Amino acid sequence: MKTETTLTGITLKEKLIRAFEEEFLPGLADEKPFMKEIRQQSIETFQSLGFPHQKMEDWRSTSLQKTLSRQYIQEFTSPSPKEDVSKIFKCDIHHLDTHLLTLLNGWHVDTGIELTVLPDGMIFGSFNAARKQYPELFEKYYAKQAPYLSNGLIALNTAFAHDGIFIYVPDGVVATRTIQIVNIINQAENLFIQPRNLVILGKNASLQLVHCDHSVQHKASFVNSVTEIFLGENSFVDHYKLQNKDNDATVITNSFFHQSANSRLISNVITFNGGLIRNNLSTTLAGQGADAQLFGLYLADKDQHVDNNIMVDHQSADCTSNQLYKGILDDQAMAVFNGHIKVRRDSQRTVASQNNKNILLSDKATIHTQPHLEIFADDVKCSHGATVGQLDPEAMFYMRSRGIREDTSRMLMMYAFAADVINHIQIPPVRHQIDEMVYRRLKGELSNCDQCIIDCNATRPQIFEIDMSKI
Repeated sequence: MKTETTLTGITLKEKLIRAFEEEFLPGLADEKPFMKEIRQQSIETFQSLGFPHQKMEDWRSTSLQKTLSRQYIQEFTSPSPKEDVSKIFKCDIHHLDTHLLTLLNGWHVDTGIELTVLPDGMIFGSFNAARKQYPELFEKYYAKQAPYLSNGLIALNTAFAHDGIFIYVPDGVVATRTIQIVNIINQAENLFIQPRNLVILGKNASLQLVHCDHSVQHKASFVNSVTEIFLGENSFVDHYKLQNKDNDATVITNSFFHQSANSRLISNVITFNGGLIRNNLSTTLAGQGADAQLFGLYLADKDQHVDNNIMVDHQSADCTSNQLYKGILDDQAMAVFNGHIKVRRDSQRTVASQNNKNILLSDKATIHTQPHLEIFADDVKCSHGATVGQLDPEAMFYMRSRGIREDTSRMLMMYAFAADVINHIQIPPVRHQIDEMVYRRLKGELSNCDQCIIDCNATRPQIFEIDMSKI
Protein backbone atom coordinates (compact mmCIF):
# COMPACT_ATOMS: atom_id res chain seq x y z
CA MET A 1 0.00 0.00 0.00
CA LYS A 2 1.34 3.44 -0.90
CA THR A 3 0.53 6.55 1.05
CA GLU A 4 1.38 9.95 -0.44
CA THR A 5 2.21 12.47 2.24
CA THR A 6 2.99 16.16 1.95
CA LEU A 7 5.99 16.65 4.18
CA THR A 8 5.51 20.16 5.53
CA GLY A 9 6.27 20.25 9.24
CA ILE A 10 3.28 19.49 11.45
CA THR A 11 1.24 18.25 8.47
CA LEU A 12 3.62 15.34 8.02
CA LYS A 13 3.43 14.51 11.72
CA GLU A 14 -0.36 14.41 11.69
CA LYS A 15 -0.55 12.34 8.51
CA LEU A 16 1.98 9.82 9.74
CA ILE A 17 0.05 9.34 12.98
CA ARG A 18 -3.18 8.95 11.02
CA ALA A 19 -1.55 6.48 8.62
CA PHE A 20 -0.25 4.46 11.56
CA GLU A 21 -3.72 4.06 13.06
CA GLU A 22 -5.76 3.66 9.87
CA GLU A 23 -3.46 1.86 7.42
CA PHE A 24 -0.45 0.32 9.13
CA LEU A 25 -1.81 -1.24 12.35
CA PRO A 26 -4.69 -3.16 10.68
CA GLY A 27 -2.11 -5.27 8.85
CA LEU A 28 -0.52 -6.41 12.12
CA ALA A 29 -3.45 -8.19 13.75
CA ASP A 30 -1.37 -11.33 14.50
CA GLU A 31 1.56 -9.49 16.07
CA LYS A 32 2.78 -10.45 19.55
CA PRO A 33 1.52 -8.27 22.44
CA PHE A 34 4.99 -7.03 23.41
CA MET A 35 5.58 -5.77 19.85
CA LYS A 36 2.20 -4.02 19.82
CA GLU A 37 3.02 -2.33 23.11
CA ILE A 38 6.39 -1.11 21.79
CA ARG A 39 4.74 0.27 18.65
CA GLN A 40 2.08 2.09 20.66
CA GLN A 41 4.66 3.61 22.99
CA SER A 42 6.73 4.65 19.98
CA ILE A 43 3.93 6.42 18.12
CA GLU A 44 3.02 8.27 21.32
CA THR A 45 6.65 9.34 21.69
CA PHE A 46 6.75 10.57 18.09
CA GLN A 47 3.49 12.42 18.64
CA SER A 48 5.11 14.16 21.59
CA LEU A 49 8.58 14.84 20.14
CA GLY A 50 8.04 15.02 16.37
CA PHE A 51 10.95 15.54 13.98
CA PRO A 52 14.28 16.96 15.20
CA HIS A 53 14.98 20.64 14.58
CA GLN A 54 17.88 23.04 14.89
CA LYS A 55 16.87 24.29 18.32
CA MET A 56 18.04 20.91 19.61
CA GLU A 57 21.69 20.98 20.66
CA ASP A 58 22.82 17.97 18.65
CA TRP A 59 20.89 19.10 15.54
CA ARG A 60 21.82 22.77 15.51
CA SER A 61 24.17 22.34 12.51
CA THR A 62 21.89 20.05 10.50
CA SER A 63 18.48 21.04 9.12
CA LEU A 64 15.78 18.71 7.80
CA GLN A 65 13.71 21.58 6.45
CA LYS A 66 14.42 20.84 2.77
CA THR A 67 13.81 17.13 3.29
CA LEU A 68 10.48 17.72 5.03
CA SER A 69 9.29 20.09 2.29
CA ARG A 70 9.13 17.30 -0.31
CA GLN A 71 6.36 14.85 -1.09
CA TYR A 72 6.98 11.13 -0.60
CA ILE A 73 5.18 7.85 -0.82
CA GLN A 74 5.38 5.07 1.76
CA GLU A 75 4.98 1.35 1.06
CA PHE A 76 3.31 -0.38 3.99
CA THR A 77 3.02 -3.78 2.29
CA SER A 78 5.57 -5.88 0.48
CA PRO A 79 5.45 -5.40 -3.31
CA SER A 80 3.65 -8.25 -5.04
CA PRO A 81 4.74 -9.86 -7.24
CA LYS A 82 8.25 -9.27 -6.00
CA GLU A 83 10.61 -7.61 -8.42
CA ASP A 84 13.59 -9.54 -9.78
CA VAL A 85 16.36 -7.50 -8.20
CA SER A 86 19.02 -9.13 -10.39
CA LYS A 87 17.63 -7.16 -13.33
CA ILE A 88 18.42 -3.82 -11.68
CA PHE A 89 21.37 -4.63 -9.43
CA LYS A 90 24.42 -6.84 -9.43
CA CYS A 91 27.30 -6.84 -6.98
CA ASP A 92 30.29 -9.10 -7.47
CA ILE A 93 33.24 -8.01 -5.35
CA HIS A 94 36.17 -9.92 -6.73
CA HIS A 95 37.45 -12.72 -4.50
CA LEU A 96 34.90 -12.01 -1.78
CA ASP A 97 32.53 -14.82 -0.81
CA THR A 98 29.39 -13.34 0.80
CA HIS A 99 25.84 -14.04 1.78
CA LEU A 100 24.05 -11.22 -0.07
CA LEU A 101 20.91 -9.83 1.58
CA THR A 102 19.02 -7.21 -0.41
CA LEU A 103 16.48 -4.62 0.70
CA LEU A 104 14.47 -3.13 -2.16
CA ASN A 105 12.49 -0.01 -1.25
CA GLY A 106 12.63 -1.03 2.40
CA TRP A 107 11.57 -4.67 1.91
CA HIS A 108 13.68 -7.83 2.01
CA VAL A 109 14.01 -9.53 -1.38
CA ASP A 110 13.90 -13.22 -0.51
CA THR A 111 14.04 -15.07 -3.88
CA GLY A 112 11.78 -17.69 -2.29
CA ILE A 113 13.65 -18.00 1.04
CA GLU A 114 12.71 -15.45 3.68
CA LEU A 115 15.06 -16.87 6.31
CA THR A 116 18.17 -18.99 5.84
CA VAL A 117 19.10 -21.38 8.67
CA LEU A 118 22.59 -22.91 8.42
CA PRO A 119 23.61 -26.25 10.00
CA ASP A 120 25.62 -24.40 12.68
CA GLY A 121 22.45 -22.58 13.81
CA MET A 122 23.18 -19.25 12.17
CA ILE A 123 20.03 -17.47 10.91
CA PHE A 124 19.76 -14.54 8.52
CA GLY A 125 17.15 -12.98 6.28
CA SER A 126 13.95 -10.96 6.61
CA PHE A 127 13.31 -8.97 9.79
CA ASN A 128 9.57 -9.31 9.11
CA ALA A 129 9.77 -13.10 8.92
CA ALA A 130 12.06 -13.39 11.94
CA ARG A 131 9.77 -11.41 14.25
CA LYS A 132 7.06 -13.99 13.55
CA GLN A 133 9.21 -17.13 13.71
CA TYR A 134 11.54 -16.19 16.59
CA PRO A 135 9.47 -14.05 18.98
CA GLU A 136 11.58 -15.17 21.98
CA LEU A 137 14.69 -13.54 20.49
CA PHE A 138 12.78 -10.39 19.66
CA GLU A 139 11.29 -10.13 23.14
CA LYS A 140 14.79 -10.45 24.64
CA TYR A 141 16.69 -8.06 22.34
CA TYR A 142 14.43 -5.92 20.16
CA ALA A 143 14.31 -2.19 21.02
CA LYS A 144 16.47 -2.80 24.09
CA GLN A 145 19.31 -0.57 22.88
CA ALA A 146 17.67 2.01 20.61
CA PRO A 147 16.14 4.81 22.76
CA TYR A 148 12.69 4.90 21.19
CA LEU A 149 11.17 6.66 24.22
CA SER A 150 13.42 9.72 23.96
CA ASN A 151 14.17 10.21 20.26
CA GLY A 152 11.51 11.20 17.74
CA LEU A 153 13.09 9.66 14.62
CA ILE A 154 13.91 6.39 16.39
CA ALA A 155 10.37 6.31 17.79
CA LEU A 156 8.98 6.83 14.27
CA ASN A 157 11.07 3.96 12.91
CA THR A 158 10.09 1.69 15.82
CA ALA A 159 6.41 2.44 15.30
CA PHE A 160 6.53 1.65 11.58
CA ALA A 161 9.24 -1.07 11.63
CA HIS A 162 8.01 -3.57 9.05
CA ASP A 163 11.04 -5.15 7.39
CA GLY A 164 14.80 -5.12 7.20
CA ILE A 165 17.49 -7.65 8.03
CA PHE A 166 17.73 -10.12 10.92
CA ILE A 167 20.98 -11.95 11.75
CA TYR A 168 21.56 -14.42 14.59
CA VAL A 169 24.98 -16.01 15.27
CA PRO A 170 24.80 -18.62 18.10
CA ASP A 171 27.41 -19.18 20.81
CA GLY A 172 30.77 -20.31 19.50
CA VAL A 173 29.92 -19.83 15.81
CA VAL A 174 32.40 -18.00 13.59
CA ALA A 175 30.73 -16.87 10.38
CA THR A 176 33.06 -18.00 7.61
CA ARG A 177 31.35 -15.89 4.94
CA THR A 178 30.86 -12.15 5.12
CA ILE A 179 27.25 -10.99 5.15
CA GLN A 180 26.56 -8.11 2.79
CA ILE A 181 23.42 -6.01 3.16
CA VAL A 182 22.52 -3.83 0.20
CA ASN A 183 19.77 -1.26 0.66
CA ILE A 184 18.46 -0.29 -2.79
CA ILE A 185 15.93 2.38 -3.69
CA ASN A 186 14.37 1.93 -7.13
CA GLN A 187 11.19 3.95 -7.32
CA ALA A 188 9.87 6.39 -9.92
CA GLU A 189 8.42 8.55 -7.13
CA ASN A 190 9.98 10.08 -4.04
CA LEU A 191 10.12 7.38 -1.37
CA PHE A 192 10.21 7.43 2.45
CA ILE A 193 11.48 4.14 3.94
CA GLN A 194 12.27 3.02 7.49
CA PRO A 195 14.23 -0.24 7.47
CA ARG A 196 14.91 -1.96 10.79
CA ASN A 197 17.82 -4.35 11.38
CA LEU A 198 18.53 -6.62 14.34
CA VAL A 199 21.85 -8.48 14.72
CA ILE A 200 22.55 -10.81 17.67
CA LEU A 201 25.86 -12.52 18.43
CA GLY A 202 26.22 -15.10 21.19
CA LYS A 203 29.31 -15.82 23.29
CA ASN A 204 32.57 -16.39 21.35
CA ALA A 205 30.80 -15.63 18.05
CA SER A 206 32.25 -13.68 15.14
CA LEU A 207 30.78 -11.83 12.15
CA GLN A 208 31.92 -9.58 9.31
CA LEU A 209 29.13 -7.33 8.05
CA VAL A 210 29.19 -5.00 5.04
CA HIS A 211 26.21 -2.63 4.79
CA CYS A 212 25.75 -0.59 1.60
CA ASP A 213 23.30 2.17 0.63
CA HIS A 214 22.57 2.52 -3.09
CA SER A 215 20.10 4.23 -5.44
CA VAL A 216 19.02 3.13 -8.90
CA GLN A 217 16.40 5.80 -9.62
CA HIS A 218 17.68 9.25 -8.68
CA LYS A 219 14.46 10.54 -7.18
CA ALA A 220 14.40 12.28 -3.84
CA SER A 221 14.37 9.75 -1.02
CA PHE A 222 14.24 9.82 2.77
CA VAL A 223 15.79 6.86 4.61
CA ASN A 224 15.32 6.65 8.38
CA SER A 225 16.98 3.40 9.47
CA VAL A 226 17.68 1.82 12.85
CA THR A 227 20.14 -1.02 13.46
CA GLU A 228 20.72 -2.77 16.79
CA ILE A 229 23.75 -5.07 17.16
CA PHE A 230 24.34 -7.10 20.33
CA LEU A 231 27.79 -8.57 20.99
CA GLY A 232 27.96 -11.44 23.48
CA GLU A 233 30.96 -12.17 25.69
CA ASN A 234 34.23 -12.60 23.74
CA SER A 235 32.44 -11.96 20.45
CA PHE A 236 33.75 -9.94 17.50
CA VAL A 237 31.98 -7.78 14.90
CA ASP A 238 33.75 -6.18 11.94
CA HIS A 239 31.17 -3.72 10.60
CA TYR A 240 31.28 -1.55 7.46
CA LYS A 241 28.77 1.13 6.51
CA LEU A 242 29.30 2.34 2.93
CA GLN A 243 27.28 5.25 1.52
CA ASN A 244 27.20 6.38 -2.11
CA LYS A 245 23.82 8.03 -2.62
CA ASP A 246 22.55 10.68 -5.03
CA ASN A 247 22.39 14.37 -4.14
CA ASP A 248 18.61 14.30 -3.58
CA ALA A 249 18.87 11.60 -0.92
CA THR A 250 18.46 12.13 2.81
CA VAL A 251 19.89 9.23 4.80
CA ILE A 252 19.64 9.08 8.58
CA THR A 253 21.23 5.98 10.07
CA ASN A 254 20.92 5.08 13.75
CA SER A 255 23.34 2.29 14.70
CA PHE A 256 23.42 0.97 18.28
CA PHE A 257 25.96 -1.54 19.57
CA HIS A 258 25.80 -3.26 22.96
CA GLN A 259 29.10 -4.87 23.98
CA SER A 260 29.42 -7.55 26.64
CA ALA A 261 32.62 -8.47 28.46
CA ASN A 262 35.75 -8.84 26.30
CA SER A 263 33.81 -8.24 23.09
CA ARG A 264 35.51 -6.41 20.23
CA LEU A 265 33.98 -4.05 17.70
CA ILE A 266 35.54 -2.55 14.59
CA SER A 267 33.33 -0.02 12.79
CA ASN A 268 34.08 1.76 9.51
CA VAL A 269 31.66 4.41 8.19
CA ILE A 270 32.67 5.63 4.73
CA THR A 271 30.62 8.29 2.94
CA PHE A 272 31.31 8.97 -0.74
CA ASN A 273 28.17 10.84 -1.84
CA GLY A 274 24.76 11.95 -0.63
CA GLY A 275 22.63 15.05 -0.35
CA LEU A 276 22.16 14.96 3.43
CA ILE A 277 23.77 12.19 5.45
CA ARG A 278 23.38 11.90 9.22
CA ASN A 279 25.09 8.93 10.90
CA ASN A 280 24.20 8.42 14.56
CA LEU A 281 26.46 5.73 16.03
CA SER A 282 26.36 4.69 19.66
CA THR A 283 28.17 1.87 21.41
CA THR A 284 27.75 0.83 25.04
CA LEU A 285 30.73 -0.94 26.59
CA ALA A 286 28.72 -2.77 29.21
CA GLY A 287 31.14 -5.56 30.13
CA GLN A 288 34.69 -5.52 31.50
CA GLY A 289 37.41 -5.66 28.85
CA ALA A 290 35.25 -4.57 25.91
CA ASP A 291 36.97 -2.74 23.04
CA ALA A 292 35.56 -0.45 20.33
CA GLN A 293 37.55 0.82 17.34
CA LEU A 294 35.53 3.37 15.36
CA PHE A 295 36.74 4.77 12.05
CA GLY A 296 35.11 7.12 9.58
CA LEU A 297 35.89 8.83 6.27
CA TYR A 298 33.68 11.36 4.50
CA LEU A 299 34.29 12.99 1.11
CA ALA A 300 31.89 15.79 0.20
CA ASP A 301 31.61 18.48 -2.44
CA LYS A 302 28.99 20.70 -4.11
CA ASP A 303 26.21 21.34 -1.54
CA GLN A 304 26.48 17.97 0.21
CA HIS A 305 26.06 17.73 3.97
CA VAL A 306 27.56 14.95 6.11
CA ASP A 307 26.93 14.74 9.86
CA ASN A 308 28.56 12.11 12.09
CA ASN A 309 27.28 11.94 15.65
CA ILE A 310 29.22 9.44 17.80
CA MET A 311 28.55 8.31 21.37
CA VAL A 312 30.81 5.90 23.28
CA ASP A 313 29.47 4.99 26.71
CA HIS A 314 32.01 3.32 29.02
CA GLN A 315 29.88 1.54 31.62
CA SER A 316 32.42 -0.99 32.89
CA ALA A 317 36.05 -1.11 33.97
CA ASP A 318 39.10 -1.96 31.84
CA CYS A 319 37.46 -1.03 28.53
CA THR A 320 39.13 0.69 25.58
CA SER A 321 37.83 2.78 22.72
CA ASN A 322 39.29 4.74 19.84
CA GLN A 323 37.65 7.11 17.36
CA LEU A 324 39.31 8.36 14.18
CA TYR A 325 37.13 10.27 11.72
CA LYS A 326 38.57 12.13 8.71
CA GLY A 327 36.94 14.38 6.13
CA ILE A 328 37.85 16.08 2.85
CA LEU A 329 35.46 18.88 1.81
CA ASP A 330 35.28 20.91 -1.40
CA ASP A 331 33.00 23.56 -2.96
CA GLN A 332 30.18 24.54 -0.54
CA ALA A 333 30.06 21.20 1.26
CA MET A 334 29.42 21.11 4.99
CA ALA A 335 30.34 18.46 7.52
CA VAL A 336 29.55 18.03 11.19
CA PHE A 337 31.34 15.88 13.74
CA ASN A 338 30.01 15.49 17.27
CA GLY A 339 32.05 12.97 19.22
CA HIS A 340 31.10 12.11 22.79
CA ILE A 341 32.94 9.84 25.23
CA LYS A 342 31.24 9.15 28.55
CA VAL A 343 33.12 7.36 31.32
CA ARG A 344 30.85 6.35 34.20
CA ARG A 345 31.80 6.36 37.86
CA ASP A 346 32.79 2.69 38.19
CA SER A 347 34.56 2.48 34.82
CA GLN A 348 38.10 2.60 36.19
CA ARG A 349 41.20 1.99 34.03
CA THR A 350 39.37 3.20 30.94
CA VAL A 351 41.52 4.08 27.93
CA ALA A 352 39.68 6.21 25.37
CA SER A 353 40.77 8.47 22.53
CA GLN A 354 38.97 10.56 19.94
CA ASN A 355 40.34 12.40 16.91
CA ASN A 356 38.65 14.28 14.08
CA LYS A 357 40.78 15.64 11.21
CA ASN A 358 39.55 17.65 8.23
CA ILE A 359 40.92 19.17 5.03
CA LEU A 360 39.05 22.05 3.39
CA LEU A 361 39.82 22.47 -0.31
CA SER A 362 37.83 25.69 -0.78
CA ASP A 363 37.07 28.85 1.17
CA LYS A 364 33.35 28.03 1.20
CA ALA A 365 33.57 24.50 2.60
CA THR A 366 32.81 24.31 6.33
CA ILE A 367 33.20 21.85 9.18
CA HIS A 368 31.62 22.02 12.64
CA THR A 369 33.59 19.73 14.92
CA GLN A 370 32.96 19.24 18.62
CA PRO A 371 34.85 16.54 20.50
CA HIS A 372 33.53 16.03 24.02
CA LEU A 373 34.61 14.10 27.10
CA GLU A 374 32.43 13.40 30.13
CA ILE A 375 34.43 11.61 32.85
CA PHE A 376 33.20 10.48 36.28
CA ALA A 377 36.02 8.02 37.10
CA ASP A 378 39.47 9.03 38.36
CA ASP A 379 41.73 6.26 37.00
CA VAL A 380 41.45 6.84 33.25
CA LYS A 381 43.49 7.80 30.18
CA CYS A 382 41.32 9.87 27.86
CA SER A 383 42.16 12.27 25.04
CA HIS A 384 40.40 14.13 22.28
CA GLY A 385 41.34 16.47 19.48
CA ALA A 386 40.18 18.08 16.25
CA THR A 387 42.05 19.72 13.37
CA VAL A 388 40.85 21.72 10.38
CA GLY A 389 43.26 22.84 7.68
CA GLN A 390 44.29 22.91 4.05
CA LEU A 391 46.87 20.98 2.08
CA ASP A 392 50.40 21.67 3.32
CA PRO A 393 52.04 24.13 0.85
CA GLU A 394 55.54 23.04 1.87
CA ALA A 395 54.76 19.42 1.11
CA MET A 396 53.26 20.53 -2.21
CA PHE A 397 56.43 22.45 -3.04
CA TYR A 398 58.61 19.48 -2.09
CA MET A 399 56.76 17.14 -4.47
CA ARG A 400 56.62 19.74 -7.27
CA SER A 401 60.39 20.22 -7.00
CA ARG A 402 60.80 16.50 -7.69
CA GLY A 403 58.83 16.53 -10.90
CA ILE A 404 55.39 15.60 -9.63
CA ARG A 405 52.63 17.60 -11.29
CA GLU A 406 50.51 19.91 -9.14
CA ASP A 407 47.26 17.99 -9.61
CA THR A 408 49.04 14.71 -8.90
CA SER A 409 50.69 16.20 -5.81
CA ARG A 410 47.28 17.25 -4.49
CA MET A 411 45.93 13.79 -5.21
CA LEU A 412 48.81 12.08 -3.41
CA MET A 413 48.38 14.24 -0.32
CA MET A 414 44.61 13.75 -0.14
CA TYR A 415 44.96 10.04 -0.76
CA ALA A 416 47.57 9.68 1.99
CA PHE A 417 45.27 11.59 4.34
CA ALA A 418 42.39 9.18 3.62
CA ALA A 419 44.62 6.08 3.77
CA ASP A 420 44.75 6.27 7.58
CA VAL A 421 41.14 5.10 7.61
CA ILE A 422 41.24 2.84 4.54
CA ASN A 423 44.12 0.82 6.01
CA HIS A 424 41.91 -0.25 8.93
CA ILE A 425 39.58 -2.18 6.61
CA GLN A 426 40.05 -5.84 7.53
CA ILE A 427 38.58 -7.49 4.42
CA PRO A 428 41.17 -7.30 1.59
CA PRO A 429 38.76 -7.35 -1.39
CA VAL A 430 36.63 -4.64 0.23
CA ARG A 431 39.72 -2.59 1.06
CA HIS A 432 40.86 -2.85 -2.58
CA GLN A 433 37.51 -1.64 -3.91
CA ILE A 434 37.19 1.15 -1.34
CA ASP A 435 40.73 2.20 -2.18
CA GLU A 436 39.74 2.44 -5.85
CA MET A 437 36.55 4.35 -5.07
CA VAL A 438 38.36 6.88 -2.89
CA TYR A 439 40.88 7.45 -5.68
CA ARG A 440 38.09 8.00 -8.22
CA ARG A 441 36.12 10.21 -5.81
CA LEU A 442 39.12 12.45 -5.19
CA LYS A 443 39.62 12.79 -8.94
CA GLY A 444 35.98 13.78 -9.34
CA GLU A 445 35.16 10.68 -11.39
CA LEU A 446 32.82 8.97 -8.92
CA SER A 447 29.22 10.08 -8.51
CA ASN A 448 27.00 7.01 -8.13
CA CYS A 449 28.25 3.58 -9.14
CA ASP A 450 26.61 2.17 -12.24
CA GLN A 451 25.29 -0.83 -10.34
CA CYS A 452 26.61 -1.00 -6.81
CA ILE A 453 28.06 0.95 -3.91
CA ILE A 454 31.21 -1.14 -4.41
CA ASP A 455 32.47 -0.68 -7.95
CA CYS A 456 32.46 -4.32 -8.90
CA ASN A 457 33.86 -3.81 -12.39
CA ALA A 458 36.71 -1.51 -11.41
CA THR A 459 39.93 -2.92 -12.87
CA ARG A 460 41.81 0.28 -13.72
CA PRO A 461 45.12 0.57 -11.81
CA GLN A 462 45.86 3.69 -9.83
CA ILE A 463 48.29 5.81 -11.89
CA PHE A 464 50.07 8.90 -10.62
CA GLU A 465 51.75 10.81 -13.46
CA ILE A 466 55.34 11.99 -12.83
CA ASP A 467 57.46 14.12 -15.16
CA MET A 468 60.67 12.06 -15.17
CA SER A 469 62.63 14.78 -17.01
CA LYS A 470 62.57 16.90 -13.84
CA ILE A 471 63.97 14.24 -11.53
